[in-house]
Amino acid sequence: MPCFLPIPADHPFPIQNLPYGVFSAREKGPRVGVAIGDYVLDLSVLSEAGLLPSYGVFAEPSLNAFIASGRDFWNEVRATLQYLLDEETTTLSGNRRLRTRALIPVQELTMHLPVAVGDYTDFYSSKQHAINVGTMFRDKNNPLLPNWLHLPVAYHGRASSLVVSGAPIRRPRGQTKRPEAATPGFGPSLELDFELEIGYFVGQGNTLGEPISVTDAQQHLFGLVLVNDWSARDLQRWEYVPLGPFLAKNFSTSISPWVVPMAALQPFRVAGPKQDPPPLPYLSDGQDCAYDIALEIKLQTAAMANAYTISRTNFKEMYWSMNQQLAHHTVTGCNLRPGDLLASGTLSGAEKNSYGSLLELAWGGKEPLELPNGERRSFLEDGDTVILTGYAQGDGYRIGLGEVRGTIVSAPS
Repeated sequence: MPCFLPIPADHPFPIQNLPYGVFSAREKGPRVGVAIGDYVLDLSVLSEAGLLPSYGVFAEPSLNAFIASGRDFWNEVRATLQYLLDEETTTLSGNRRLRTRALIPVQELTMHLPVAVGDYTDFYSSKQHAINVGTMFRDKNNPLLPNWLHLPVAYHGRASSLVVSGAPIRRPRGQTKRPEAATPGFGPSLELDFELEIGYFVGQGNTLGEPISVTDAQQHLFGLVLVNDWSARDLQRWEYVPLGPFLAKNFSTSISPWVVPMAALQPFRVAGPKQDPPPLPYLSDGQDCAYDIALEIKLQTAAMANAYTISRTNFKEMYWSMNQQLAHHTVTGCNLRPGDLLASGTLSGAEKNSYGSLLELAWGGKEPLELPNGERRSFLEDGDTVILTGYAQGDGYRIGLGEVRGTIVSAPS
């Protein structure tokens, strides 16, 4: 499927990908575009020219209207875009005026949150991460809580504090209690951390009272983004019993600007980890429902010229699949809506250099991470930048998720 634009084989955004995002450029406000190579294809321009249906959907400042249009419409749009971008098609490539208006270099863009998220749920579905945390804070001989192998654990996050990649992350303040202190104190978090996750947007939702079955879950998924669910570990340690995280998580969650459609990722479906004990019937799914997506974490301190890779892992290691998460979320009859965001929880592999949080990489601060310039990190310091990237590798092409980055700035005075 060669594109008329020259795109290197290792570029994250080839014609096989076509992720959706919301951008502004050329003195025009936010609208919908697709990343292709080093350009963004302005879908409002193509729709205005009569090459795509439903102009209003693509002139919106979010993807919500497009997502709500349904799978048949997504497929029609994707097929049309691949046709227009094909090197054999001259409708776009041969029309200089239209091409100039529709294809905008990425350096001219400002990216925005792609979706106006109504509800956000964060899962806890990496077995190795749960084992690591349980070993550190509970019982190294029995690190998993009794429910963990039977259901995908989750909590409801805060949708209002979702930010797009590049937005600064202000260090939160809150109440903490040091182990040696008799009473809690108040101040900036001293144990600020990142969490490597993948999120997915709900496409077609469900009616209140009608669960989504695990075998139908794929039909309700629109696309994936990278997620950094920043975490204040010291706030969380003091507040989380008995109802779970609250202020430790509600101050910021960063997502990547490009939503990779599930259609682009179907060649990378693989079998997930063996689940033992077998899940209850409503969570039993005979499909290959994991995805082979390589993930990487880079850290750049204020004193470093370049970012340094501190971890690599893979999305296929997630124990509870997206299908199972969706089925479990709705089994009570809870209704999900187009544009709702669900996230995987921290993704950690079996080896230390594949852990998905600084909490694990520095083992609770006991084994500080050594950086190439001699600096050490137990938790994030002001000026630190965290960059998450991911891609699925095809035969001669790559489906990239882009990146999500954030820089820590000091707490308010």
